[in-house]
Amino acid sequence: MTGKKVEQQLERCLEAFREGSLSEEMLQAALEAAHGNEAKCQDILYLQAVSTSLASQVQGMLLMENGEIAEEIPDPEDWPYQTVLEAIRDGWRVVQFPNLALLLDETRTYGLGCEFILER
Repeated sequence: MTGKKVEQQLERCLEAFREGSLSEEMLQAALEAAHGNEAKCQDILYLQAVSTSLASQVQGMLLMENGEIAEEIPDPEDWPYQTVLEAIRDGWRVVQFPNLALLLDETRTYGLGCEFILER
């Protein structure tokens, strides 16, 4: 279950508590959902952006979830994130910003744009 779904289930429990209808079963279900949400492996997201701005357009991505590299999505319009900021808003945390030293020499290319590495 995604973090968003766990959050929604907990909000339902809060509402039931306010109404006086919260049951042990509802709390148990929320607890089980939260335990099921625990990641077995760290998820890593590599995003290559047009610039160092968090709002710049993503031009390449690679996703590793639960220890497996996710299948490539060929059409950029179908990527889950169009900017690094969108990924952050979805719960990803930046662990590495683009290496600005690589951007100093415009006569050489060192990869696909400005690489951000995120994890959750």
